[in-house]
Amino acid sequence: MKLKYRLGALVLWLCSGLFTAQADIMTVEDLLAQLSAGEPGTQIAYGNDPLQFGELHVPEGDGPFPVVVFIHGGCWLAMYDITTTRPLAWALRDEGIAVWNLEYRRVGNPGGTYPGLLLDIGSGIDHVKTLAADYPLDVTQVVVMGHSAGGHLALWAGARAKIPSDHDLYLADPLLPAGVVALAPAAALTQLHQQGTCDNVIDRLMHGSPAEHPDRYAYVEPARMAPIGVRHTALMGVHDTDWTPFGEAYVTAARAIGDDTIERVMAPESGHFEVINPNSTTWPLVLKAVRGYLQ
Repeated sequence: MKLKYRLGALVLWLCSGLFTAQADIMTVEDLLAQLSAGEPGTQIAYGNDPLQFGELHVPEGDGPFPVVVFIHGGCWLAMYDITTTRPLAWALRDEGIAVWNLEYRRVGNPGGTYPGLLLDIGSGIDHVKTLAADYPLDVTQVVVMGHSAGGHLALWAGARAKIPSDHDLYLADPLLPAGVVALAPAAALTQLHQQGTCDNVIDRLMHGSPAEHPDRYAYVEPARMAPIGVRHTALMGVHDTDWTPFGEAYVTAARAIGDDTIERVMAPESGHFEVINPNSTTWPLVLKAVRGYLQ
């Protein structure tokens, strides 16, 4: 029943125009077909809210293992959860990389807008330091990776050192990653606001427009925080006509002000979902990007 509900919700996502189906390009249904391939990781809370948890996947062996913190997408909306990112977590685990797959409050959940959603991401990433006391994790080798809206949040996480101590989003002693991999990142919040994407989700997330809350957008929109100070990869699908333009807008804006830490990778056989599908021809590009930030 749960799978049927998720399929119905994600089909509505397709019908809303967020993904343009093309021949041989992966659909949400293709991704859902893999969900029976394994079990969730160990569920561990990083806060008191029921949605403040992660699923930890640890490879076999003694470790310590490098860590990918993964942030799922879904337009920052409550109706999309970490389910479809589990195959990616299993694949990385089998490559000898531990995965901390984050859940967080989203638009539609109590506390799932600014600043709560961002604080969940920050707290969830910082919780890796606590996990390392009980699990063989190497906190010096952490890569933050996210897909779509999660790609935006991964870029933001890489820039957290820039947040001043008197700001709503400040968390002391943040865990700063060795690198960030942003998959199909929905990073250009201003353009997303202008287009009213996902039923004006940016205005709902931020409680208003960039003109109304410039102080908020200054520390949430990655291009406004560039250079973010961490090496990072923006990996986008050539056939992802809905979301690649927003990732490209971030890359262009960041490079224009001299950010030379970005690696732009265009996946020639990818739409929006191949980048999180370990069975796709795009997966080697994703794995290469992750390994490029690990020793």
